[in-house]
Amino acid sequence: MPEETFFADSATEVGLNPDKVQALMDRAERDVKEGILPACQVAIARKGKIAAMKTFGRAVQGGVEKPATDETVFVAMSATKAITSSALWLLIQEGKISPADKIVRYVPEYGTNGKESTTIEHLLIHTAGIPAAPGSFKDWGDRKRRLERFAQWRPVNPPGEKFIYHIHANYWPIAEAIERITGKRLGEFVRERIAEPLGLSDMRIGLPRPIQQRMADVKWVGEPAKEEEYRKLGVTPPRANLESISEDAVLEMNDPKLREMDFPAGGLMTTAGDIALFYQALLNDGKAYDGTRIWQSEMLREARRIRSGNLIDPARGITANRALGPGIWLCHGPPLLSSCSLGQRQSQIDPRAAASARPISRQFQVSILESFQLSILKCCQIARENAQLLYRFTPARHHA
Repeated sequence: MPEETFFADSATEVGLNPDKVQALMDRAERDVKEGILPACQVAIARKGKIAAMKTFGRAVQGGVEKPATDETVFVAMSATKAITSSALWLLIQEGKISPADKIVRYVPEYGTNGKESTTIEHLLIHTAGIPAAPGSFKDWGDRKRRLERFAQWRPVNPPGEKFIYHIHANYWPIAEAIERITGKRLGEFVRERIAEPLGLSDMRIGLPRPIQQRMADVKWVGEPAKEEEYRKLGVTPPRANLESISEDAVLEMNDPKLREMDFPAGGLMTTAGDIALFYQALLNDGKAYDGTRIWQSEMLREARRIRSGNLIDPARGITANRALGPGIWLCHGPPLLSSCSLGQRQSQIDPRAAASARPISRQFQVSILESFQLSILKCCQIARENAQLLYRFTPARHHA
């Protein structure tokens, strides 16, 4: 949970309508009261301050089911990708790596089976051709096994040819490159260069054992979404590239040993407040609350630049609009920055109303933090009225 200095005295202090903020909280709490979610954590930030943060429901923490609180830490799954991407941005702005570089320059083990031409950019914008490459949390934690996976993977299409959302494999060589360039594991690098300078005490990729007592167990709930539910979301069922994700694999995140691993595409363990403040720093031209610069202005402009051209996202039938890690959603007003995540669904919330969305009845809950796709809406509020909502929520089991 962020320190008290990061909290505004009221929503009004940062220019938000308190009635609309309360409407969002009520909407989050409703899902818990109706039994759709065991628990939910919500944070709203603007102008570098958290306007409101609340946690509802119960979660298993340290082996005991008890009320979830603002101190409860949750696994954020693929929202991790935004943090890993932003870590790489630091090395790009320092001239230590370039998006145009071939990944084999840093991770030669990756250069097999037609992957030799894969660039850093291909990996970040999900055009590397390995959308469902096999690999588990356990594989990542075993260096020998991890390198074997790099060599085994075979692209389904030439790198750069198609956009298909990658579940996790594209971030493995990215994290490996970060380690080889810096001499530090990804989790250590993120703590030293991002979390600590931003004052985010509960933002970690990989969680030490003592803190795991505050972490909510991952849990599956509900039934698979029906075909008509996918259609309402505008998503092509059944997202075939999610077949590599099994219930057993996801529930590995309840293993204390695996929680310690810095899994680069799904190992972020944090609170909604910490993620909200991370995005506030990006909005603040890459600077921390005290003015310390983390990311250079030019780097952030490059990070937001769409690089996927006219490539289509086959799951949604629209242009992919991928930047260096995040996706860019074009709508009325400025572009929206997003980071898709397993266990979350995309949902439009009108920032003027601060709350509006309808949940699917059959849902997949990955962790109790769950968010109202403010992985995607992490910057939806900010893009339209420079405010950010972070409302974690669960989608249909087979939808990411």
